[in-house]
Amino acid sequence: MVLISQLVLSFFAEPEATADHDPSTPTPSPTVTATPAPTPDVIGPPATPEWVQENLLDINEYSRPGIALEQVNGVVVHYTGNPGTTAEQNRSYFNNLAQTHETYASSNFVIGMDGTIILCVPMDEVAYCTGERNYDTLSIEVCHPDDTGEFTQEAYDALVRLVQFLIDHYQLQREDILRHYDVMGKECPRWFVEHPEDWQAFLDEFTYAPDPEDAA
Repeated sequence: MVLISQLVLSFFAEPEATADHDPSTPTPSPTVTATPAPTPDVIGPPATPEWVQENLLDINEYSRPGIALEQVNGVVVHYTGNPGTTAEQNRSYFNNLAQTHETYASSNFVIGMDGTIILCVPMDEVAYCTGERNYDTLSIEVCHPDDTGEFTQEAYDALVRLVQFLIDHYQLQREDILRHYDVMGKECPRWFVEHPEDWQAFLDEFTYAPDPEDAA
């Protein structure tokens, strides 16, 4: 009887959790989990400003898994890598991954060559864009007219406006504004990788949060 009882208990026991999840190749989430209430030391998402178009992706395992961000510790700038496309086209590409299953990819924001800004994934959810930093950064994809990856003035100005907005809300420092290259070594955004002086000039555009160590 003791042996039978042990067998029954082992049959109904929950399986042990595995630890082989690689954040850079996200495992599809079978269910969408609700975003937990923010804790006092985590800054919650801001309201979407009126100059940002909110056109959220459908929840799906390939581009918007519905996973809550742990917190926002930085912003990562990308370029789309497909010259001449619009913000709307890139947003549609991400959304269509739910049907094509081509890859896991998305971005919180996409900026068009005309300066249009689209919010694709909410600011409190993970987007599949920057490997392990998906879980504590917001990502911005920027459209560009040609293979050099240089942004139009309209796209650049919109990027500066959006990044300053995020810096102000999340109290970010200069070192929190990153290129995809800084995280994963990819040539992205190409212009800022090949012209590091322009990246430094871009970082000089912003007013950053006070350094907590200076206030101590």
